[in-house]
Amino acid sequence: MDFQRIFLIGGIVLTVFLLLTEWGKFKEEHDIKKILDQQSTRNVEISTTQADIPVDTPSASEDIPVVTSQTTTAAEVSNNETVDKNNIISISTDVLNIEINRLGGDIVHASLPKFSAHIDTPDIPFTLLENQHRLYIAQSGLVGVNATDTKDGRPVFFSEKNQFSMSADQDELSVDLSFLADENVSIIKRYQFHRSDYLIHLTYLIDNRSDKPWKANLYGQIKRDNSPDPATSSGGSMGVQPFLGVATTTNESRFEKFTFDDMDDENFSTTREDGWIAMVQHYFLSAWIPAKGEQFKYSTVATQNGQYLARFTGPEILVPAGQQGEITAQFYVGPKDQYRLQEIAEGLDLSVDYGWLWMIAQPLFALLKFFFDLTHNWGWAIIFLTISVKILFFYPSAMSYKSMAKMRKVQPKMLEIRERWPDDRQKQSQAMMELYKKEKVNPMGGCLPILIQMPVFIALYWVLLESYELRHAPFMGYIKDLSAMDPYFILPLVMGASMFFQQKLNPPPPDPTQAKVMQFLPIIFTFFFLFFPSGLVLYWVVNNLLSITQQWVITRQIEAAD
Repeated sequence: MDFQRIFLIGGIVLTVFLLLTEWGKFKEEHDIKKILDQQSTRNVEISTTQADIPVDTPSASEDIPVVTSQTTTAAEVSNNETVDKNNIISISTDVLNIEINRLGGDIVHASLPKFSAHIDTPDIPFTLLENQHRLYIAQSGLVGVNATDTKDGRPVFFSEKNQFSMSADQDELSVDLSFLADENVSIIKRYQFHRSDYLIHLTYLIDNRSDKPWKANLYGQIKRDNSPDPATSSGGSMGVQPFLGVATTTNESRFEKFTFDDMDDENFSTTREDGWIAMVQHYFLSAWIPAKGEQFKYSTVATQNGQYLARFTGPEILVPAGQQGEITAQFYVGPKDQYRLQEIAEGLDLSVDYGWLWMIAQPLFALLKFFFDLTHNWGWAIIFLTISVKILFFYPSAMSYKSMAKMRKVQPKMLEIRERWPDDRQKQSQAMMELYKKEKVNPMGGCLPILIQMPVFIALYWVLLESYELRHAPFMGYIKDLSAMDPYFILPLVMGASMFFQQKLNPPPPDPTQAKVMQFLPIIFTFFFLFFPSGLVLYWVVNNLLSITQQWVITRQIEAAD
């Protein structure tokens, strides 16, 4: 009978394992096929004619910010509504592939060559901004008295060529888009790119040759639909969805965030000096950072056609008659590199959200990064981090294991007490307490290792979930992505086995019901860990092995002393 039960349980476990493995393979193949189909569709759309590329023409008043001094009429911009068929300008650097629409001079596509869309498609870069399969673009323009951008039209810029590329000996690339506002006012919209940097510098150069002062306000906005985050397709987050939405800084908070549902409920608006506004997703973000030293209005808008805008509007800029002026801003589009973001703007690095245990997560990541710089492998960095954490908690863990070893020693006396008063719970409890006091045993001491490690475990979970550095980071063998779950569930099974052996070193609970529950804990934890990032499971496996070694040594020492 026992043999049949074991055989049945083993068959069920094997079946579930095979189903999960096949499901993982199916999901991975489906993700790759989707990426390849999108890339193929995009290549066809671009290669036929540039006229096939959709032109983003605002149709709702929310798309263009309105300032109180704006007086431009539709007649003044009607000559700009005709769009050249060859309207896309392509720019490539070592870290960015950018496409700019000459209508408005907006960034309508941004892909990152250093990051693959999927781990099995290394030649296809990850796309952050696009206006093909979903809408996610960065817009900028001029509003106000001498606006070039209104709800009735956008300017069409001229460029000397449609393709720009940063050569190997270049550290900087400038792309100028020119626009003749009228016969006496010319505007250059300049994008500047730097090698190995995801920060794009935007400058409006105004040449006012008229006899009147020129006035306008710079705005920058990120426009996105509510499509899912493509960076979360790798799995391994146990159902936890990283934040997707808008984030900014206010006078009251260094980091304020809004989901799309929040934006549907209410538009946000604030005015402050300096600052930034960003569209945040898993591992990546885009952000407008206006020039420092001025007051800017930051706002969010949920349009009637289901689009979401994250916007800043600057103060009015005056260029006197016969003079020249410039307006500047910066746009970041790339990974959530907290050290680089910290350099760009105060509080922007908080987009790497480690949750409420950030005070533990930050030093954990710093230590993890230190070990990576030594080993150049994030898996080994996790192992050395685990050893470091184990050394840090060595003394409290040793005290706990000594307590459990003593509990194991008095186990026969505890069974004798239960046999002496099988039906009198009160007498059992009283005798147990006297035994604990006499033998100087703490029955709760065995819980200490788990309790003191849980904050570290949770903090490390968020570090592995949020840090872009671990995206597609390989360890060894079949583990190609430490941020995704183990495709063959080997690490979770090893973790469950190590937990089982560790449990055998502990004295069984005196209560039979509690003892049975404890026996199922390795199985329950194994099931949960099937869907955790493999990097986190690696941490737990190494931690268990070190704990087993420490506990075994301490138990043998106490038994030898007796």
